[in-house]
Amino acid sequence: MSSLALQPLFDRLFSNAFRNVGLTNSVDFDWKETEEAHIFKFELPGFTREEVKLQIHDDKVLDISAERKLNDESEKGEFKWHCKERTQVVNFHREFRLPDNALVDQISASMRDGVLIVSVGKDKQKKSKEKAKHKVVDIDDHENGSHAKGLGRFVCCKA
Repeated sequence: MSSLALQPLFDRLFSNAFRNVGLTNSVDFDWKETEEAHIFKFELPGFTREEVKLQIHDDKVLDISAERKLNDESEKGEFKWHCKERTQVVNFHREFRLPDNALVDQISASMRDGVLIVSVGKDKQKKSKEKAKHKVVDIDDHENGSHAKGLGRFVCCKA
């Protein structure tokens, strides 16, 4: 059998194998805290405002999801892709537990050019958490229980 006879088989095999690469649940986002609010910024290229859903549940969980149907024109037989490297996110879902100082009744959201910005107000009386103290923890030598000076030290930021 010639290699030309196998070409359609390889075309079908590889076009289907990589068809949904990039249809992931991962999008770029930032979360910053200012004096007044927690601000989330999500890059959702290609999504419309109507396809994005924003909810608060369990009193302090911010739930963001988006879904759209993939429109693959090549399945209609109009043309065949030779290369398609730009990924398309068709489903997205993230949850964030908000800090104690978040005021869920003071939430706002806006979306422009595929960028979703969510702002959650803060209670200025409550602190998120006390600033992390640094503590150095020595790791014992397992065999004799002694400290190895300068070796095996672990720095912890939440002690």
